[in-house]
Amino acid sequence: MTAATTARADPVPMTQQQILQALSGLYLGIFVAILSSTVVTNALPTIVAELADGASTTALMIAATRAIETHRADGLVRDEYAEHFVRSARSGVAMPTRIEDVEGGDAHPVWGRLGAYCGLRTRVFDDAVRAAATPQVVVLGAGLDTRALRLDLPAARRIFEIDRADVLAFKVAVLDAAGARARVRCDRLAVDLAEAWDVALLAAGFSPDRPTTWIAEGVLPYLPPAVEERVLATVDRLSAPGSHLGYEVVPGQETPAFRDHDLYAGTGEAIGSHLPSLLDDGVRPDSAKSLRAAGWEITERPVAGYTAHYGRGPDPAVDDPVRLARWGFGHKGARTP
Repeated sequence: MTAATTARADPVPMTQQQILQALSGLYLGIFVAILSSTVVTNALPTIVAELADGASTTALMIAATRAIETHRADGLVRDEYAEHFVRSARSGVAMPTRIEDVEGGDAHPVWGRLGAYCGLRTRVFDDAVRAAATPQVVVLGAGLDTRALRLDLPAARRIFEIDRADVLAFKVAVLDAAGARARVRCDRLAVDLAEAWDVALLAAGFSPDRPTTWIAEGVLPYLPPAVEERVLATVDRLSAPGSHLGYEVVPGQETPAFRDHDLYAGTGEAIGSHLPSLLDDGVRPDSAKSLRAAGWEITERPVAGYTAHYGRGPDPAVDDPVRLARWGFGHKGARTP
């Protein structure tokens, strides 16, 4: 090997102008990175507030009721993340996180009476997830649900959350900012229940051969009847023997007596939307009948029974439309030939 082939040219010194240009590019890149991070941090927490006419409004309201329940000495639910959602939303409507901050306290139609219903419902569905002990849990219309973080579930359990992309983006941003870490693997799938959510679920690694617990808490009343029927038919199709299902139905939600009740008169001021207007006004299908025909053992009970069992919840003596709600729980046995 000759000297000619091994010699290397000495580096050419950069001019002052080239150095300034390089530094300018470096500083610009750092600035853009910081700016991008700031935009994401500031923009995502406003998603829920900007969708006051959609399901995200109720997701934030339910988070507020969980925060209120968490701060109660006799609370049925403990959710340390709920308050983060409420405070990060930067909504034009100030939602409380403590019942002491609510005028009228427990007598307030939204944060007191309706909040008692939501707190009890969350606890009942929490207990259903714990008791079912299936390897997979699918939360339909998950909203700002945090069961993957706050329930002491076995590490082998896997949770799938399904909801709209905007809701999940807000949720992830807030949880990341809070340094939250799920106790179990949690896959969040951005897809509407009116779309082919089963395709996304299967693609994410869901196994229809393994028993699953399906949670439809506060979901079916917002769906058009045809979509509710399709969602539950898909749940049945993807459920192995030993699967469980929890859901909520509100008989009569389409009637004027329900939608015009004074319990909901203040929801516009409290959450930014008239709550009954978000519920579907179509005649509801008999989902329990359809599930039983498909081989499910279904039990539906009125809310009053759960109030008596847990010692807290909506007062059965008060004429609130929530007393009409029924929570259904089902178990799927062996497939028939």
